Amino acid sequence: MDNKQFIEALARNLKRDRKDIKNLIEALNAVVSSRCGELDTIAVPGFGTLEGRKKNERIMTNPSTHKRMLIPPKITLNFKVSNVLKNRMK
Repeated sequence: MDNKQFIEALARNLKRDRKDIKNLIEALNAVVSSRCGELDTIAVPGFGTLEGRKKNERIMTNPSTHKRMLIPPKITLNFKVSNVLKNRMK
């Protein structure tokens, strides 16, 4: 399912305009990005937990050229499914 299909399905289920649903998804994305960027945890009951984690910088060796490179630190998003959703999917 791509983004357009996802928005269409939500609009049908919620009986709302596609534009409203698109704005809601963009707002949710902005909140998740900002909060997880600050390494906070977002818990959605019945869905799961989103957590920002910081990966430290590291040195990597290119296997073909054998040159060493410094990989900068970055923040990744980790998602853990809630037990309620996990049981529904079984």
